[in-house]
Amino acid sequence: MLSIRPATEQDLPELLKVQAEAFAEYQGLYELNAWTKETIDNVRKDAQEKHILVAEWNGLLVGSVRFWSVAGVCVIRLLSVRPGYQGRGIGKGLMREIERLAAGAHKLYVCTMLRTSRNITLFLDLGYRPETVLPDHYHRTDFICFAKSLAPPR
Repeated sequence: MLSIRPATEQDLPELLKVQAEAFAEYQGLYELNAWTKETIDNVRKDAQEKHILVAEWNGLLVGSVRFWSVAGVCVIRLLSVRPGYQGRGIGKGLMREIERLAAGAHKLYVCTMLRTSRNITLFLDLGYRPETVLPDHYHRTDFICFAKSLAPPR
C-alpha cells in the first residue's frame, strides 16, 4: 500500500539510495554524478529551502521528490522511484500530492532528460504539456520541460 508524507531527517540516507538507484539506469547516457552522488548535507541544505516528500510502499521508502514555489510557479525536481517499484503509480502519487500541496501556485513546472520516454509519458498522462526544450543544459544534457496550469483557488 502506498503512503506519501514529508521527509524526515531519518529518511535522508534511504532517500539518497532511492535517488541513486532511480538514476543509475541512465548511467552512460548522461553525466549523473550530481544526482547519484549527492550527500546528506546537500539534502539537508535543500530541505531548508524546499519541500521534500517521500513515498513508502508497505513501510519501505521507495520514492521521493522535491519542490518549491517561486512567484506562483511550483518547481518540481528529482522525482525518483526505486526501479523495482516503478509502474505502481508511485511517481503519479508523488506528483498528485505536490499538486494538492501547491496552494497558491498558478503553475507547476518540471523538467526531465529528453531521452527518458517513460518520464515524458508520465507527465503527459498527468496533464502536463511540453513548454520548452533545453538543449545542452546541465552537464551538457538535453532536457524537456513541462508545465501544468492550476485552477485559481475559489
